[in-house]
Amino acid sequence: MGTTSSSGRVRRRRDTPPPRTGSSEVEVLRGFLDYLRSSIVAKVEGAPEPQVRAAAVPSGTNLLGLLNHLVHVERATFLGETVTRWQSTFTAEASDSVDDVIARYRQAVESANDVLDGCADLAARLPRSAPGRPAPSVRWALTHMIEETGRHAGHADIVRELIDGQTGR
Repeated sequence: MGTTSSSGRVRRRRDTPPPRTGSSEVEVLRGFLDYLRSSIVAKVEGAPEPQVRAAAVPSGTNLLGLLNHLVHVERATFLGETVTRWQSTFTAEASDSVDDVIARYRQAVESANDVLDGCADLAARLPRSAPGRPAPSVRWALTHMIEETGRHAGHADIVRELIDGQTGR
């Protein structure tokens, strides 16, 4: 966590290096996805109210909304849930606490990992059903989630620094 020194400068927490995973493609992909998943949770944990849900930039991006969005992306990608209004996923409910959204995210990740645990072939389609949509390949889903989670973890990194100066993973 970044702390302010007596000179008024924010001290930066050291970044956690990328994961050292096994040598198989699935171990590398899952290792990097889990690394990014934990990175975004670390950015949201302990963030103060009401700043955690306040728009930090003109687009309206806020820290809690980023994590709430990723709950929906995990569920849609790995569990086949349908989202009709993606833009609305970038806002957490007023009654949701930081802990509530983190718990929902962790549950979505656990459910996604349960699905992935049964998928040995990266070229195979995910075992989910969504009316009118074929399931993506396991490889595509993992790659997409790495991109999606990494992009939003980067946004969260900047938003958290704007809130309270915290940097690093």
